[in-house]
Amino acid sequence: MTVYFIGAGPGDPELITVKGQRLIRQCPVIIYAGSLVPPAVLEGHSASHVINSAELHLEQIIETMRQAHANGQDVARVHSGDPSLYGAIGEQIRHLRELGIDYQIIPGVTATAASAALLGCELTLPGVAQTVILTRYGDSSPMPAGEQLADLARHRSTLAIHLGIRNLARIVEELLPHYGAQCPIAVVHRATWPDQDWARGTLADIVEHVARKGFRRTALILVGHVLGDAPFADSALYRASHAHLYRPGT
Repeated sequence: MTVYFIGAGPGDPELITVKGQRLIRQCPVIIYAGSLVPPAVLEGHSASHVINSAELHLEQIIETMRQAHANGQDVARVHSGDPSLYGAIGEQIRHLRELGIDYQIIPGVTATAASAALLGCELTLPGVAQTVILTRYGDSSPMPAGEQLADLARHRSTLAIHLGIRNLARIVEELLPHYGAQCPIAVVHRATWPDQDWARGTLADIVEHVARKGFRRTALILVGHVLGDAPFADSALYRASHAHLYRPGT
């Protein structure tokens, strides 16, 4: 018996791995995050038990897994995006280890990747940014030392900020000294869902743009000069003068 932590992707039911879809369709028990995972992700399943974890607390989720283990039934534990990022799987894994229950993590498409695709941009450009920092805004719970937004902003790399839309004005205020007022920023609401929407602008005007859209939750904030028209060099990989194993020099 195994508990499979499956990344369902950002919302579009087609943005799930073949392996994740196969496990959902074959596991006799499904526990899914109903507030973030669309029901269409579960289509084709043959499970005898389908449980919405949004209605449960941690101890109830673990008890469901324990019962499935006693019955020799695999569990598809379906999370949104990629379960290793803000998926709250660490606390579940801790209990499973104590109970001696096997588990596997099946990766999924992240909200960051989905948002970049929606905006039609690359998050790493030569000479502009070669680092992407995924973080969250420390409002509901404190951030560890050295991970305050101002600490991360000093790198001037591409930032993907989760759970921060309600504090957008404060976020902009903290970023301005490091990125400047004209730095591009985008706020993507429910990327890949049927009602997906986004706002693009600069640190100087994004708060106004988002206010007009009325975004309140389930939005990702992307910040960095890769979102604009900053000049950048071609990569070395496809440069004609660059030889490598698959394209030896002449």
